[in-house]
Order: sequence, then structure tokens, then C-alpha cells
Amino acid sequence: MDAFLHIKSIIGIILGLSLTHLIKSSVYFIQHPGRKKIYLLHFMWVVYVFTLIIHFWWWEFNLKLITEWFFVDYLFIILYIILFYMLCAILYPDDLNDYDGYKDYFFSRKKWFFTILALCFAADIVDTYLKGEKYFSQLGNEYLIRNVSHIVFCVVAVFIKNKIFHYAMASAFIIYEIIYIVRFYNLEV
Repeated sequence: MDAFLHIKSIIGIILGLSLTHLIKSSVYFIQHPGRKKIYLLHFMWVVYVFTLIIHFWWWEFNLKLITEWFFVDYLFIILYIILFYMLCAILYPDDLNDYDGYKDYFFSRKKWFFTILALCFAADIVDTYLKGEKYFSQLGNEYLIRNVSHIVFCVVAVFIKNKIFHYAMASAFIIYEIIYIVRFYNLEV
């Protein structure tokens, strides 16, 4: 259990930094509404990543199922969590001086964003398997289909420039994630 508490602390620190980056950068639009314009598609991905991080943080409670920890497991979890911070940092750069706003910025960095997002879904499969075969199989086919299809959509999004595709994908990812959370955790709405 001591290893779990240690891992939980590291997870909390890195995910806390990730959420801080997203929230602080999003509040900037309220603090200085005339300086930078919100680009809806970009902001939809901010909402999605925020939701994904919150879900992931709760999901990682099941790391308690791992009875024997190895350094490679610990390293994997840390690298996986760093991917979330990278998503947040890519969504909100330190400055936009080289770009004509978030629309220009987002499409210039979409390859990085979707590649890292795809890596998150691939890492999630490994992370879930680390919690045990029984736990992995209890999630059913939907879990694996969800992650593999999200990986495929992210890879496709790297190459697609069509804004309608990107809006549809962001909308579908947000809606599905919320529905998945509600169903998986038996939440009443």
C-alpha cells in the first residue's frame, strides 16, 4: 500500500499541474477578454482534455489493485501522466506571438496534439492491463473498442484539415466521454 500512496502523490502533482495549466489559461479569457479571442474548436478540445484528466484521475484509483510494484511500472505511469501535461501545454502555449490566434495555432500544432492524444489512449490500454487481467476483462469489449477507435480517429485527425470533421470529432469525443463516465460509474442524471 505504501507504493500506491507514493504513486498517488506523484499522479496528484502532475495532474494537478495539468489542470492548473488548463484552468489558468482558460480564465485568461475572462480576465482579458479583448486580448485573445476564443476559438470554439480549440476550446472544445480544452473541455475534452479537462474531462479526460478528471476521469483519468478517478480511474487511477484502481492502481490499488496492483499488489507488486516494479520500477518499470512506476516509470510507465509517470510517462503516461506526463502525456496529459503535454496535451495541456500544447493547448495553451506560453504566448501566441507567432500566430494569428488560437485557430491558427491549433491547426499548426494539431499533429502534435492528436499524436499525443493517441498515445494517451494506447498508454491507457497498458495502464489498465497493469491493474490485472481480471480487471481488464471486466471492462468488456467497449473499453478496447473505445480506445482503439479513439486512436484511429486521432491518427486520421493528424492528416485531415477539414474543420467540419474536427468539430464533429471534438463533439463526439466530449459527448461520448460524458456518457461513458455516467454509465461506467452508474451516475444518476
